Amino acid sequence: MLQRGEPYMRGLAGRTAIITGGGSGIGEAICRRLAEAGVNVAIFDRNRNGADRVAESLSEFGVSTHVEHLDISDLAAVTLAVERTERVLGPVDVLVNNAGWDKMTSFLATDEELRDKVIATNLKGPINLIHVVATNMERRKFGRIVSISSDAGRVGSSGQGVYSACKAGVIALSKTLARELARSGILLNVVCPGPTKTPMMSEGIAEEGEARAILDRMARAIPLRRMGEPQDMAGIVAFLASDEASYITGQVISVSGGLTMHG
Repeated sequence: MLQRGEPYMRGLAGRTAIITGGGSGIGEAICRRLAEAGVNVAIFDRNRNGADRVAESLSEFGVSTHVEHLDISDLAAVTLAVERTERVLGPVDVLVNNAGWDKMTSFLATDEELRDKVIATNLKGPINLIHVVATNMERRKFGRIVSISSDAGRVGSSGQGVYSACKAGVIALSKTLARELARSGILLNVVCPGPTKTPMMSEGIAEEGEARAILDRMARAIPLRRMGEPQDMAGIVAFLASDEASYITGQVISVSGGLTMHG
């Protein structure tokens, strides 16, 4: 938490942000970091209890909150949710595409149902949100869109073939739209977490003994010698949503403890 007297990043106070998957993990950390800076927060999540819990916790920052319980792969539901959000909180200035889901398994062992579920959450969902929210932003000639991808989308990751493809798609989409929407004052950037301790990671690894071994191997491969924590991602998202980043668009930033280093 920021201490009394510390300056906030320019331009965040009073803005309104939608954070998908804000009911836990990285999304929850982003909600808290933006609320600390005075941003009104709308949480879009299938996890109603988690979303309500996080929204209630943000009251300490004196900001307005709103919760939408929905499946972001449903375009009609997204459209209605954004409309309700703007009626309650006002125009959406910031969109954070954070919601994600995967089950680690070799590609040849996947079935169509699993592949479709991964694509729906990790690629179709962000496409839906960006299309609806950016349409409104374009009319107002202002917007900040930050999508949480993954280093798996940059370099691949064994056991995450479809997930990696979706995250690469989010990167390509963001770069393309950064070019298309630049003259409308809409900036799009991507944050790629490395291995991070989140509920999704816990769900994706079945056996406790196996999980411990996998996590230990991951940590040893990271120069900083630890797994990422959700709060490690929140600061860069806040920065990209602020006026401090008003000359940054189309960029992909790894937050991985040095696991990947792109020049």
